[in-house]
Amino acid sequence: MSRADTHVAVLMGGWSAEREVSLSSGKGCSAALREAGFTVTDVDAGHDLAQVLADLNPDVAFNALHGPWGEDGCVQGLLEVLELPYTHSGVLASALAIDKQRAKHLLANTGMPVAEGRVVTREEAASAHAMDVPYVIKPLDQGSSIGVFIVREGDNRPPAELSDPKWNLGEEMLVEAFVAGREFTCAVIDDMALEVIEIKPRTAFYDYEAKYAAGGSEHLLPAPIDEGLKQRIQDLSLMAHRGLGCRGVSRSDFIFDEKRGEPVFLEVNTQPGMTPTSLVPEIAAYGGMPFPELVAWMVEDASCRR
Repeated sequence: MSRADTHVAVLMGGWSAEREVSLSSGKGCSAALREAGFTVTDVDAGHDLAQVLADLNPDVAFNALHGPWGEDGCVQGLLEVLELPYTHSGVLASALAIDKQRAKHLLANTGMPVAEGRVVTREEAASAHAMDVPYVIKPLDQGSSIGVFIVREGDNRPPAELSDPKWNLGEEMLVEAFVAGREFTCAVIDDMALEVIEIKPRTAFYDYEAKYAAGGSEHLLPAPIDEGLKQRIQDLSLMAHRGLGCRGVSRSDFIFDEKRGEPVFLEVNTQPGMTPTSLVPEIAAYGGMPFPELVAWMVEDASCRR
């Protein structure tokens, strides 16, 4: 089937806290797919997604959703039921990767260096320090650094935001020992680790603003590190991708812990951002794969039972 004859439904938006990021990713991917020659329909995913897709009858679903329901195995299961080929990782890998603690536990058993951490309720995290300061608190299943707080030396209490009655980011929190150091990320495409980027946020840490605001962070590509550290980060990224059973494209994030002398795993993104400031398109382009070619490959790699 030619590209012009291939109808791609780009799933974007949704109703998670990452809706705006997903819309940005989806619109960028949609434009690039049209440039690559595909027939494309933009789909702002709602609770009627199954009926919308049944009516559209596309050949492929390009999943540009982020966060719960779109990145956690839920929509992947729906697409399996519809027998509609889709991009990115499948049901199991998506469900595992979005649960930060389960992903860490599984990967630690394969030798992945991880930070000390445990899961507590939001009430526990809000009432008293859940571990010795400094530490990090983050929602168990959110991305884009939404709801992430660093509790530093001298902070007498946990962040007041955790007690906000309007909190809507889940009732389970992951608390981790704070690791200070340089931040790195590495993409895996087609079961091959690509170049490593060093991220230098212009905010307190690599938060939502640093990720998505123009000029929010500086990306050093390739990362100014020796070949040994570069290879180690690439190997660990591939370990994370394979260990969780990811497919298509993933991106793993690390902090280099100078005390331990090694990169510490933070998380793996099974549906990394595709916005104008996102890292995977930048890494792919550096490796000779421009954005339209990257998303075209993802469509051509799509399948069911991923």
